[in-house]
Amino acid sequence: MGVPDTMSGVQLTGHGGPERLVWNDAIPTPRPGRGEVLVRVLAAGVNNTDINTRIGWYSKEVTGSTEATGTEVGIESGGWVGALPFPLIQGGDLCGRVVTLGDGIERLDEGARVTCATNQPEPSAENPVGIRVIGSEYDGAFAQFCVVSAHQLYDVTPSPLSDIEIGAMPCAFGTAENLLTRAGVAKGDDVLVTGASGGVGLAAVQLARLRDARVTGQSSAAKRAAVEEAGAAEVLDRGAIPKARSFDVVIDVVGGPGWAALIDALRPGGRYAVSGAIAGPIVEADLRTIYLNDLTIHGCTYTSPEVFAGLVAHINSGAVRPLVSQTYPLREIAKAQEDFAAKRYPGKLVLIPPEVP
Repeated sequence: MGVPDTMSGVQLTGHGGPERLVWNDAIPTPRPGRGEVLVRVLAAGVNNTDINTRIGWYSKEVTGSTEATGTEVGIESGGWVGALPFPLIQGGDLCGRVVTLGDGIERLDEGARVTCATNQPEPSAENPVGIRVIGSEYDGAFAQFCVVSAHQLYDVTPSPLSDIEIGAMPCAFGTAENLLTRAGVAKGDDVLVTGASGGVGLAAVQLARLRDARVTGQSSAAKRAAVEEAGAAEVLDRGAIPKARSFDVVIDVVGGPGWAALIDALRPGGRYAVSGAIAGPIVEADLRTIYLNDLTIHGCTYTSPEVFAGLVAHINSGAVRPLVSQTYPLREIAKAQEDFAAKRYPGKLVLIPPEVP
């Protein structure tokens, strides 16, 4: 296909409310350099990460939950690794089609359907768990085209899943697979998943069941059916206190004031893995519970290529499938993020960019 000189997309112009998301029909179409690929975006999921970045929640200045956090004035270091380059095209979830290959690329073909991890490993001697986040450190999928390093792309052409379904998976399923891998979830484990009706939560339930673990999800009663359909053997109400010493593993994306109860819920030798804190990042627990019970705590952001490749194998075999509750034209991103933040639907919401003429 011919590549236009300009493209349409959404640019984040600074930290703040949805008014900072500006539609632009005249964004210069990026060109791939050596080792890079130009991808036409087919679908892009909505994630907490994009909203948290917009409102500056990753700044150390912010200590409240994502719901309570306003749009603070003066935050400059609100990205994953500090200050962001504005204007920025966000979008950490990508399903796309290869359009143009930069020099030096042999393993991808034009026309291939591709995806990539949201947290892309770029280790160095100084930082062996270094990452580069698409839609944060560089322009992402909230536009008609984006450029991605070839070694970060995975071919999902064989998958029976739709473009929309694959566009819902990198962040949620990549995060969940990483949490389960780091916590060593295995056959027979009793696993508690918090925030189980969200994208990461439902993915964690599915992927834990693939490992033959027994899963208890924690979510609102209104979304219980979605959690059960994903494979949970039991569902606790969101406000319930889990029974002490009942789980081998806790997979957490919630944090907040209920954190101590999650630590108490682990059996001796248990493992806790966290990749989110929507109820608040500042938590408190009794250290004696942790060391006397030989608990292990995993903070999980870095996703190794091996972990994401394993997820892609599941995608290509059709072994997992996301729940996509709603789709929106990309231009309606503010509405999509409003619905996402209000938790109106279980699972994922997906944005569709306009067709390329």
